[in-house]
Amino acid sequence: MNKKYDLIAIGGGSGGIATVNKASQWGAKCALVEASTLGGTCVNVGCVPKKITWLASEQALLLKEASAFGFPPAATTMNWQSFVSHRQAYIKKLHQAYEKKLLSNQVTLIQGLARFCGPHQLQVGNDIIEAPHIVISTGGKPTLPPLPGAHLAIDSDGFFALQSLPKRVAVLGAGYIAVELAGMLNALGCDTTLAFRHEKVLRKFDVLLSDRLIQAYTQQGIVLKAHHVPKRLDKMPDNSLSITFENDQILTGFDCVIFAVGRHPNSEQLNLISAGLVPEKNGTIGVDAFQNTRVSGIYAIGDVTGRKELTPVAIKAGRLLAARLFGNQPQSKLNYDNIPSVVFSHPPIGTVGLTEQEAKDRYGDDLRIYQTQFTPMSQSFFAHPQKTSMKLITVASTDKVIGCHLIGDGADEMLQGFALAITMGATKADFDSVVAIHPTSAEELVTLT
Repeated sequence: MNKKYDLIAIGGGSGGIATVNKASQWGAKCALVEASTLGGTCVNVGCVPKKITWLASEQALLLKEASAFGFPPAATTMNWQSFVSHRQAYIKKLHQAYEKKLLSNQVTLIQGLARFCGPHQLQVGNDIIEAPHIVISTGGKPTLPPLPGAHLAIDSDGFFALQSLPKRVAVLGAGYIAVELAGMLNALGCDTTLAFRHEKVLRKFDVLLSDRLIQAYTQQGIVLKAHHVPKRLDKMPDNSLSITFENDQILTGFDCVIFAVGRHPNSEQLNLISAGLVPEKNGTIGVDAFQNTRVSGIYAIGDVTGRKELTPVAIKAGRLLAARLFGNQPQSKLNYDNIPSVVFSHPPIGTVGLTEQEAKDRYGDDLRIYQTQFTPMSQSFFAHPQKTSMKLITVASTDKVIGCHLIGDGADEMLQGFALAITMGATKADFDSVVAIHPTSAEELVTLT
């Protein structure tokens, strides 16, 4: 006999969990189907273990510079196995917390791979389950390019499975995952090379952030290889790895190569055709502003849609969808404008709103841009301090702030409040009216002239 629910979410990542928990609080009978481990990419091989590793790498940098503040030389190496054990224990606690929350909301957790066998029916193992509302929240996974020898490398998932730190590592890619991995590995003492296709990393970010990060990584000793497109990987007689690039350059001697060249959606195993759905060529599932797919009663949220691939976006979209379907809020939907994001590089990056180029494309010359660079107090005693850079972009005729871009110590934490102000429509005059908190880096954003 078929099991019937009001709503089924396919995928137990952050988005799917948020959707069923909120829908259940509105009185819906919900099921969550997960083929692997609760928490999805974010909890298991993404945001959470990444941030924990970034914190460890920050500690390594602080220990390295401790003598500048009068402390005796501190340890410069870490016990990787002990660190990984603590990291996994933390993740296990999150799994338990998710299970407890689902149970308290009376959500049925179904372990297995879900495949459509009709617009509102799913097969999971030998069972058929159905609901008038089905949410696809299956996320994405790393892309491994089809190159000779690519199997010799690992991806970001493989990074979190490392049982020991590599001594010499190459990271291939230019996006936020690539620069985060390169920064963490270098800070933890690995001899790190970052190779990328074009002239710069983070090309979709404001040029200030890209340029400053390149300067910082060069200063930190990361070997940067622009215009390097990998062509093949080979294992050498000494078991080290060699990379041949399309420009005929060869880099060799690596004990680990990591591809961070993008991600693609988890949609190929869903049997979407049986639901009347056809994914885009890149595998994403198209949705409208309300997360509706082309088939009534089927929705998609999070990375599988290809829109703003960030965990909080999936969570917010899922909760708002649940409110629309079961909370009598027919206009409930996510506003995809002014979504703040952070890159956990060294130093970290915070960004919200339009880049300078996007602002020029939209407003032409009707812009006023404020920019500053300074040495934060946290770096002032260091022999080679990492400077902080900030940029505010405003519309000259209205004074409205439409972009905020930060790189430097604390950028990740200070952005949230400023993102709130910009989302509420703050002007530069509003920023100027705030009394600065001194001495902080954040005060620079309310004193720019």
